[in-house]
Amino acid sequence: MLSILYYIWLAAICTVVLVLSVAVLALTYPFQKSRRIVHEMSRYLALSFLLPFPRRVEGLENVDRRERYVIVLNHQAMVDIGALYHVPLNFRWVSKREVFRIPFFGQFLLVHGDICIDRGRAAEALEQLLRDGGLWLSRGASVAIFPEGTRSKDGEIHRFKAGAFTLAKEAGVEILPVVLDGTKTLIKKNALFNWGNRITVRVLPPVPAERVAAPLIAEAPVSIECRVRQVLPLGTHDMFLAEVVGVQADEAYIDPATGRFCLERAEPIVYSHGEYFALGDALGRFGWSVRRKRRKQGR
Repeated sequence: MLSILYYIWLAAICTVVLVLSVAVLALTYPFQKSRRIVHEMSRYLALSFLLPFPRRVEGLENVDRRERYVIVLNHQAMVDIGALYHVPLNFRWVSKREVFRIPFFGQFLLVHGDICIDRGRAAEALEQLLRDGGLWLSRGASVAIFPEGTRSKDGEIHRFKAGAFTLAKEAGVEILPVVLDGTKTLIKKNALFNWGNRITVRVLPPVPAERVAAPLIAEAPVSIECRVRQVLPLGTHDMFLAEVVGVQADEAYIDPATGRFCLERAEPIVYSHGEYFALGDALGRFGWSVRRKRRKQGR
């Protein structure tokens, strides 16, 4: 019964805040392109929704309110969206177009100025993200992205898409990692609230833009970004010891069923003494040339 009353209260406050947000946008749009006041109203609504639940926020000392960031966070439930408003920044969400069709929620996204992308068209989605995300960053707002692109069903962090990191590189801003915990268990499977549920928001130190500023080659199926830590002179040549700080793989070469990187799809070639040769069929796996042959068991 308490959950039903709370849903009714949420519907009422959403209606009021939505109407006020439209009015505020109409009044402030000519002189406040960053929509900071509209964002503060969305923040008020999000924190009001989470008010009855215990919450813990850590790492706010890592946030500089004067800076712009590309915010990346793990995604487990719709509650993640409200939880991020504990971070005192003016930001815009990147969301799939299906979310914009949800009653109330979709209207809030439009008024808030969030970025709508079509996940089914990866190239167009990335282009729009870079265009609209760059625009909001130039206006002084941050951009928030779920780098996995979808919710995690098992609670584990899965493979990141390139959009957030490409945007940070092109805009020259830092990446602000945020870790959310407890959002998945806030609403039970029967849609009732778990009133004793605790939400934790942990803001990690931002990653400097230089760490993600290495250019990517569009034609390369995989790009590995390294930072040189040590150079060892060996007489005839130098050995470079480096730390891998980033890996970007073209999704066209990822098996959607297994998540395995399929280099053979790139049709690799080999160079030898001024000539290029195509590679043939796969011969075996690592250790294939030295593995012992199995002995036939006697009957």
